[in-house]
Amino acid sequence: MRRKVFDLLASAGGIVIALILVVAGALAMWGYSFTNSSVHDQLARQEITFPPASAFAHPKAGTEITPSMIPSVSQYAGQQLLTGQQAKVYANDFIAVHLSEMPYNGVYSKISAAAMAQPNNASLKALQQTSFQGTTLRGLLLEAYAFSVFGTIAFWAGIACFIAAAVMLTLVGLGFWHAHRTAEEEEILVHHAPVGGTPAIG
Repeated sequence: MRRKVFDLLASAGGIVIALILVVAGALAMWGYSFTNSSVHDQLARQEITFPPASAFAHPKAGTEITPSMIPSVSQYAGQQLLTGQQAKVYANDFIAVHLSEMPYNGVYSKISAAAMAQPNNASLKALQQTSFQGTTLRGLLLEAYAFSVFGTIAFWAGIACFIAAAVMLTLVGLGFWHAHRTAEEEEILVHHAPVGGTPAIG
């Protein structure tokens, strides 16, 4: 095969690959945008706001703000919960802490079993309802966080696709440049015959 033809074919294939990478990158970016918008809109409808900064002044175990919340929850003091990362912090470092301080560690299945065993116990019924609400909200917030992680992965995947497409287009440009500089009669995959013989062209 002539070297010029090979360079042109390889470069044309590179263009196809680059186009595929660009499309994949665009789709990944669309997925990132869609996921982020959906998470933001769904969280905004919940109208959840972190406790104000003043609430973190005197943290105490057993109260609304415990010492364990200072490193994580306090950074969002007074803010509305709108992002996946905020949802994770609120679920794991705020709701989960309060659930763990409840009887039966706030585990809904345990509280529900106790309430069924004592159907006339009003306090257990109230505890069951509180546990159910807290556990459900925590689960929904962690689901929003999970989707936001998928969105972040899509974002970096899109960036990787665009970078790979740029590299491929650079190689395509070099391929066309090399083809332009290559003589028409130059061949590739030339097999040489033994010394003194005539080389075979393959």
